[in-house]
Amino acid sequence: MTYTEKYFTHVTALLRTVLETQQEKIRLLAEKAFDVACAGGKLFVFGCSHASILAQEAFYRTGGLVIMNPIMAKGLTLETVPVTDTTVLERKPEYAAEILDSVPIGKGDLLIVHSVSGRNGVPVEMALEAKRRGVFVAAVTSIAASSASVSRHPSGKRLFEVCDIVIDNCGCVGDAAIPIEGFRGKTAATSTVTGAAIIQAFCAEVVGLYVDHGMEPPVFMSANVDGGDAYNDRMLEQYRDKITYQG
Repeated sequence: MTYTEKYFTHVTALLRTVLETQQEKIRLLAEKAFDVACAGGKLFVFGCSHASILAQEAFYRTGGLVIMNPIMAKGLTLETVPVTDTTVLERKPEYAAEILDSVPIGKGDLLIVHSVSGRNGVPVEMALEAKRRGVFVAAVTSIAASSASVSRHPSGKRLFEVCDIVIDNCGCVGDAAIPIEGFRGKTAATSTVTGAAIIQAFCAEVVGLYVDHGMEPPVFMSANVDGGDAYNDRMLEQYRDKITYQG
């Protein structure tokens, strides 16, 4: 079996595990997001370094929710130079309040925090501080990886221990999953694949709830199909009070 086959086999099995064990939590999170949006609240998603990829996955894309707002904190995304600074900064819990102060998030809103290890200061403090401000907080994390780690937050808590809903990406300790003969480590991380699947499944569940309630869902159309620009402009205007990424 080639390493490509091994990776695809592993990821396919992992996605099946996520489906079988986490779909009820994904559904519950979608129901909460729908309720928050209908009550006038906002939806946010945040992650540090590679975990921030899910924040980008969740917004401004074909089929995605218009009302999903990424929190792209300075120094914590992969555009940071040198990128190693993200590792230093994500361990500083005091930065979390500054991040939250920079976005219009507050009581009645919802925040999804993505962190595979769930151990670093910023994601844990983001969850704790957001909850202090009346925000409903969900985690996307690896229970196995997080359980095997020691928290870097002053409270000693890890992300899965401080959130209202926890969705497990079912990944392994260290994230990289494929052993290579002759190499003592592993390669080929899985958290972006499973995390993106969780985010897209969550979006689909939210859209389904809008339709079930006889409401037009806030969904982007591809800008590369006829009529897409006009449709998206209408969505952005209709939901402008729920979005923050337009400035």
